[in-house]
Parts: sequence; structure tokens; C-alpha cells
Amino acid sequence: MYTRRNYSIRDMLSWTRRYIYIFVILSLIPVLLYTGLRWYWLHLPWLPIGLVGTALAFIISFKNNATYGRLWEARKIWGGIVNASRSFAMMTNDFITNERAEHKLSEKELFAFRKQLIMRHVAWMASLRHALRTPKPWEISNYNKSDREYIDNRLNVKERVSTLDEELTGYVTEEEKYFILSQRNKQGACLNLQSKQLRDLKEKGYIWEFAFLEMERMQVEFFTLQGKVERIKNFPYPRQFATLNRFFIWIFVFLLPYGMMHEFNKIGKQIVELTHTWKPYPEGGYHHLIELIGEHFVWFTIPFSIVISWIFHTMERIGEVSENPFEGTPNDVPITTMSRGIEIDIRQIIGDEPDEIPGPIEARFDTQM
Repeated sequence: MYTRRNYSIRDMLSWTRRYIYIFVILSLIPVLLYTGLRWYWLHLPWLPIGLVGTALAFIISFKNNATYGRLWEARKIWGGIVNASRSFAMMTNDFITNERAEHKLSEKELFAFRKQLIMRHVAWMASLRHALRTPKPWEISNYNKSDREYIDNRLNVKERVSTLDEELTGYVTEEEKYFILSQRNKQGACLNLQSKQLRDLKEKGYIWEFAFLEMERMQVEFFTLQGKVERIKNFPYPRQFATLNRFFIWIFVFLLPYGMMHEFNKIGKQIVELTHTWKPYPEGGYHHLIELIGEHFVWFTIPFSIVISWIFHTMERIGEVSENPFEGTPNDVPITTMSRGIEIDIRQIIGDEPDEIPGPIEARFDTQM
């Protein structure tokens, strides 16, 4: 998933261009009927449309606040995963010792246990990422052409180009990988393996009882954080709000030019009447140009209608793509980049070889995954 640092107007227009084409058609047709066929009865009073627009602004604001809350909560949870992972790495580095063990191990052998726990923790994050990337029926980017185009053509979402089997290779043993992949909740299986090894190390004396309880408490914390992101993933923004809001937007967009063109036509008539009151009569083409603009002022309905429709619809789309913060769209929580950052930190904490630690994920198209 990618998070955008600088979202330019060009990107925004490209992202919404298919809707702009629709706005052009919806605003052009009534103006052509109004001016070409002289269907002057084809208009609506502006007051009710203005009231609909005002109500719609409040509805969009409510939805955007709610969906941003989901996005921000997801970001805070992953911030908790960052902090808890560093704490777990510190405990792993300091609590696994020969102090209470009958059979003493070399520092190299102790490090092998520490690294095994840390690498399995990275496998847990990979499993959790793949679970969060799994498409859900209500997620917009699965079928929205503009979102699919941006994700498929510009963004290389790691979880969609690599399988979990491939990502687990090198982080867990083949036996453990088979066990993890055979489970329905693969991320939970990783934590289950962690707990079993911690208990085994405690029984052999390489972790004393109090340290074991603290490290087990961290596994419980990881389960808690996992459950929180799964709740956001598996419980969508209420469909009645999301669906009805979309209908209200398109009703407003459809009615907007019918209310605007009569108002612009009245303004044009006032301009023409104003030019007839000028004394002395202006010389040259300036007067005729102003009069010509007034006679065709109704055509300004089209650009103004497009702009207003684009503003309302784009605000609705921004709220729409914020509903599910793990889809892989440019403005979601950057869980892949954050997971790589966690891996680098915790492997450095236990003193892993620098050459074996992967580098950070580079930003592409001014975005972070």
C-alpha cells in the first residue's frame, strides 16, 4: 500500500477524469435543449437545488469525518505494532540467557534462538499484511476502474505480486511454513508458534519465569493489535450511509444544470439590457462583444456545473477511498513500508548482520507503499 506525499491537481484530475466526462455530458444536454430547441420550460427553480446542495455538503462532511476516523485508527494501531515490536525485540535480546539454564549455550547458539523469534515475528507481520490485502466484496478499489488503473499501472503492491508462501521463505522453517499456510488464521498461527517456543525456552531455563510472562504478555498484545486491524478490515463502513450518499450525489449532479441555466440566462438578458442603456453609444466592436456574451451567457452553465459537480463528487470519492485503509490505494496506511521499517529496527536491536538486513522500501511516483 502506498501513501501519497504530494497529490497534485494533475493526479486528481487524472483519477477523476471518467467522472468529468459524465459531468460534461450531463451539463451539455440540457443547455443544448434549452438553447437549440428553445425549450425554455426545461428548468428548475434554484432554491430547492441549493437546499439539496447544502444538505449534501453536511452529509459528505459527516461521512468524510467518519471514514477519516477509520483511517486514523488504523494508523494508530500500526503505530502500536511498531512500538510493541521494538519492545519485543529488546526483551528477546536481553531475556534469553544462560543465567538459569543447566545446559549452557554459546552466544552464537543463543543468538540463533533470538533471531528465530525475530524472524518469525516478521513472518507474522507478512501474514497479517496479506490478510489485510485480501479483497472484500464491499471494497471500492476492487471494481472501480479509476482505482484499478492507478493501482495496477502505477503502484506495485507487494502483497498482490508476491504470495505469502514466497514471503515466508527464509523467515520460518519449511515445517513451520507448512503449518502456517495450512491454518485459516495464518497470522494467529505465527503467534501460536512463538508462544510454544517461548514456553520451550522457559522450560529449558533460557528464559526465567518473570521474563517468560513479560514476553507472553507481548504475544497477547500482538493478538490484541491484530484483532483491532481485523475489525476494521472485516467491518465495513455502514452500507446504508455509503450507498445512499452516492445516490444523493448523482441526483444533485443531474439536477444542477437545470437549476443553473435559467439563472445564467437571466444574467445574460440583464447584460444585454445594460448594453442598450449605454450613452453615448460605444464605438467599435466592444459593445457588440459584450452583447454577444450576454446573449449566449447561458452556456456558462456548462463549466460552472462541471466544476461544482466535480467538487462535490471528488469530496465523496475521497471519503469513499478512506473507508477501507488496507486496500492498497495511494492514501491508505503504508503497512508494507512500515513492516519493512519494523524488520530493520528489530533485527538491528538483536545485532543481526547488517548485510543480511534488507533495506527500506523506496518511494515510487512520490508515494510510499
